[in-house]
Amino acid sequence: MFGLFKSDPTKKLQKEYERKLEQAMHAARNGDMRANASLTEEAEALRAEIEKLKKE
Repeated sequence: MFGLFKSDPTKKLQKEYERKLEQAMHAARNGDMRANASLTEEAEALRAEIEKLKKE
């Protein structure tokens, strides 16, 4: 019954993942490939964590 009010941790991670991908896209458009690679790597780490939480 109280699980209804429990927040879903994957929602927060999903928003952060999408935000990182958008930042990476803007960095690539501006020609900053190092920032693009760094942000993409962070986004992929978040995606892996999301997938891990979904399996539990």
